Amino acid sequence: MAEMVLGVGTGVFIVALVWIVTLALSIILSRATGPTKLGIIPIFLVALTITLVLVFFPRATEVPSTEREFEIVDTFFIGRYVLLSLVSVVFLASLFMLLPLHFLEPVYAKPLRTH
Repeated sequence: MAEMVLGVGTGVFIVALVWIVTLALSIILSRATGPTKLGIIPIFLVALTITLVLVFFPRATEVPSTEREFEIVDTFFIGRYVLLSLVSVVFLASLFMLLPLHFLEPVYAKPLRTH
């Protein structure tokens, strides 16, 4: 069976990417003038064709196989999150210690010229 991320296969990500690119190109071409603006139509049709091919001709079976895959267990799970929280606290503390130095930097008045 194909690799799955967040419970869905790579086809879902490909369809999402195709439609995001189609939307971006449509927005860009909608600002164009003249016949260039009509380029939205073939882009939309290509995206629709790719989506229909991926939906109607899947490569994997709909029913997962009964074979059990090898499961990787993270034994250092708690330690990793303790380390992550410690690094996050140190980062936030250093950020809040740096901000007053940035905002409270003295601004000296320029001397007035008197004639």
